[in-house]
Amino acid sequence: MPNYQAPRRDIQFVMHEVLAMADHYKTLQGGEDIDAEMIDAILEEAAKFSENILAPINASGDEEGCSWNDGVVTTPSGFKQAYTQYVEGGWPSMSHSPDVGGQGLPESLGTMINELSGTANWSWSMYPGLSHGAMNTIEAHGTEEQKQKYLLPLVEGRWTGTMCLTESHCGTDLGLLRTKAELQADGSYAITGTKIFISAGEHDMVDNIVHIVLARLPGAPLGTKGISLFIVPKFDVNDDGSLSQRNQVKCGSLEHKMGIHGNATCVMNFDGANGYLIGPANKGLNCMFTFMNIARIGTAAQGLCAAEGAFQGALEYTKERLQMRSLAGPVAPEKAADPIIVHPDVRRMLLTAKSFAEGGRMLVYFLAQLNDTVSRNGDSDEGKEADVLLSLLTPIAKAFITETGVESANLGLQCFGGHGYIREYGMEQIVRDARIATIYEGTTGIQALDLLGRKVLMTQGESLKVFTKIIYRFCKAEAENEAMAEFIKPLMAANKEWGELTMKVGMAAMKDRNEVGAASVDYLMYSGYVTQAYFFARAAKVAQEVLAGKTSETDFYQAKLFTARFFFARLLPRTQTHATTMLAGAGTLQDLNEDHFRF
Repeated sequence: MPNYQAPRRDIQFVMHEVLAMADHYKTLQGGEDIDAEMIDAILEEAAKFSENILAPINASGDEEGCSWNDGVVTTPSGFKQAYTQYVEGGWPSMSHSPDVGGQGLPESLGTMINELSGTANWSWSMYPGLSHGAMNTIEAHGTEEQKQKYLLPLVEGRWTGTMCLTESHCGTDLGLLRTKAELQADGSYAITGTKIFISAGEHDMVDNIVHIVLARLPGAPLGTKGISLFIVPKFDVNDDGSLSQRNQVKCGSLEHKMGIHGNATCVMNFDGANGYLIGPANKGLNCMFTFMNIARIGTAAQGLCAAEGAFQGALEYTKERLQMRSLAGPVAPEKAADPIIVHPDVRRMLLTAKSFAEGGRMLVYFLAQLNDTVSRNGDSDEGKEADVLLSLLTPIAKAFITETGVESANLGLQCFGGHGYIREYGMEQIVRDARIATIYEGTTGIQALDLLGRKVLMTQGESLKVFTKIIYRFCKAEAENEAMAEFIKPLMAANKEWGELTMKVGMAAMKDRNEVGAASVDYLMYSGYVTQAYFFARAAKVAQEVLAGKTSETDFYQAKLFTARFFFARLLPRTQTHATTMLAGAGTLQDLNEDHFRF
């Protein structure tokens, strides 16, 4: 099994040297006292918890899975105990307001914790992970009474939360949902319907589970404009906060899944369950996006976790596995064969996974930084720009990092050869666990339509310009720096081409709306490569500056520089295929009659 080691130094590099998080925190309300020492202390404790508590029950949790018995779900051995330790450590409350029992620390610190726990054991991390979105939704849209009743136990980790959105006939089109909400005499609503794919919908870790549920009021408008949002607890809650009778919501079954076996993915049946309207009637989808945007960043982190886990497992193996001799001559002549890490193709696979892990980390943490600014300083000019950037980059991060996470997981398995396909080595679990990330919280295709259609074309490219100008200013500032030329010249060219491609796709879409859908995934992947190239250029600049002085970590910074060079030389050129494909025209997809697909 892969021996997970938290990438402490890599995380410190991003937090301290690339994103200057300690300086960022000083600009936030409530973050003034956070310094690098505090960040490192939190990182160290979270790393120990992930390595020592979560990683050891990852494979066993996958093997054992969850069990269902008449609506009661039991999690794998060790999961409940790990959650108790998680709560005792104060981790659930870290990024929430002191007004509701939290510690008041910025949410970006929580993102760092999510990476560590997620790479160590993604299935387990989903139980507390879904709660944060539920808490943020209640905090943003709930009444004072709802906040008092539900937030404190959620923040303390005594309860967990879920999001109950889709139904068997809906998929992504939530406008088709049929779950109904009928007003009751006491002002609550009777919620009736069935929701599917509910992560952590039922389990044995806590006394109560708070479901955030989309449903339709009688006479509501059709489609997405007629959806409302409700709080539906597993157990009703008395005014004093104690638990009352069991609500009419029950887990009908567990999904039999390809991966994430340790997490309970539930079919949830609501049979006249007591629900409480949160936010305005028929505005549930708007309120839900408080939940969804955070969930999408969290899902992007899953792609990062897959890449990091696959890289670590493959690196350890390729250093030890002996097979064949180096084409350039024996590297270990005293051994029967050379370690396979000497072979160029093995290095290609390792460096691809390493690049996607490090690039994903920089982008996810940058989004977390933007989210801090929006949530705490949203009314400032800086906050408004951060909001535009967050809106633009979230679909890129969610789709690109999960897609490259799956690629990295497959490459990690490939490094093992046939052994990678065998369960005992743990690499096939990473592949299975990673695969869902490209699907849930909006598939890659949905994220691509959101990016190109809503975020870029519907704003006439203005949202894109906010980010491309940042890249342009960075390139201009480094234009005379000869040491940076190998990064700046291709980055400047790709940034310019990004705008040109946007205009070409937009012009084609004016004649045929299908051009948006035909170009969208290639457009998103192109955007992802350019976005990560920008961060690798920033990382390279940091590494060069440190290496120009005195450092005891020469190898570390040289590796950062080498990885940036690999990305620019071998991964950024993929943009040219995406550029060609996105301009190939909708006709190459749409002109074939659907009846002819079978021939």
